[in-house]
Amino acid sequence: METKTCTTPRLALYTLTALLALAACKTEPSRETDIPSPIKSSYGSTIGLPDSLGYYDKVLGALAGSAIGDAMGASTEMWHRKDIQKTYGYVQGITPAIRPQSPEGTWDHNLQAGATTDDTRWKALMAGYIGENRNELAPRAFARMLTDYYEAAVSDLGDESLLESTDAIDSTLERVDWIREWARVAQAYQAGPDSYNLARDRFYGGDLTCAGMLYTPALGLVAENPEAAYRLAYDHALFDLGYARDISALVAAMTRMAMNTSQTDSLLNTAVFIDPYRFEDSRLVGRISLTLALSARNYVKRARLLRPLPKDFSRDSLLRLVPTGYPEGPEGWRQQEFIYSNLERDQKAHAFHAGEIWQILIASLEFGQGDFMKTMQFIVNYGRDNDTVAAVAGMILGAQLGFEALPERERQLVLRFSRDHLGMDLEAMAREICGLDAGWRPATPKPEPSG
Repeated sequence: METKTCTTPRLALYTLTALLALAACKTEPSRETDIPSPIKSSYGSTIGLPDSLGYYDKVLGALAGSAIGDAMGASTEMWHRKDIQKTYGYVQGITPAIRPQSPEGTWDHNLQAGATTDDTRWKALMAGYIGENRNELAPRAFARMLTDYYEAAVSDLGDESLLESTDAIDSTLERVDWIREWARVAQAYQAGPDSYNLARDRFYGGDLTCAGMLYTPALGLVAENPEAAYRLAYDHALFDLGYARDISALVAAMTRMAMNTSQTDSLLNTAVFIDPYRFEDSRLVGRISLTLALSARNYVKRARLLRPLPKDFSRDSLLRLVPTGYPEGPEGWRQQEFIYSNLERDQKAHAFHAGEIWQILIASLEFGQGDFMKTMQFIVNYGRDNDTVAAVAGMILGAQLGFEALPERERQLVLRFSRDHLGMDLEAMAREICGLDAGWRPATPKPEPSG
């Protein structure tokens, strides 16, 4: 009988023995020729906060700048830019908020110039949160603050005085309706991961909303450096999915960076160099926030390179397209429309998508090059969710410029209107964030009576 032998295991054993012998013969590599991997320094880590007086000016500038942007966009939020041009021409400043009340918008119909939306209310909440939790800025404390606010708003519905007037209940209902979607996630976060994941996944339909961008820039005002601001904001972005969380952290890092640089490139490069959780290592797609930022900057740079129209070109047709009140000539509008058209091609399914908000923000900062009103006008006249984009850009530029460098008329208008009609004292909020007035708490915003 023929004897069968199994040669494959024996061959594998011989091969393994040979490899082990070869490895044993190798000498240790010389440490003198070892080339280590790069060690990335923390971008902006060497910069410090301004002195106390300068710090207060920067913080107040951030709050007022955000309120200016919010107020400028409040009247045309979610509009298409062509509709803005038909109604307002080219919006150059703050206009009356002629719009119906809504939970995320103004809490009464048709308010005068200076009225703001949920973007500024979030800054009021954050000022109180920072003041009360200065030594414990952590997700659980943040979630607890939101549930406490929700419970207080709901308890107001039991006030018997509301039974005497159906009109009186409107503002209370708006306050509850505004915060309840957020409170659902905050309550679930405190309950445990299973409840939290479900609540977060269904937050505003389960898409990549700009939720964190409404409040995370405020955390950049108190962080040690831009990377610390990123990490702090990332931890607090409880409502964000996917790369929306990266974006929410980046706007906080940019706000912190803005407090120490006057250079637009240095500010925008925050989106390049601050990546502590290495989103850029993601296979196939890389870092989506960076791709969007680079494309937005590229649109602006390409617009600047547009060839001038030939001298024999009839400018009449182009002049007819320039909106009334536009401060520059046809060539300037041609460039701006080029950027708008490219941004429009990148629009998402809804205007409050984090990727869209981020892309418009980066384009506006590149376009404005530190000019506050030029940046705000670019955002507001583009339309879409313009009050949110302008509020984020306004906070970043306000932190960069400081309150005293903001436009006099606009900064005084938002200070006065916020304090006298909306129950939000921006100066007291700034003192709270700076630790200068520990007794202040955010008042419940009260809309100005219509009419």
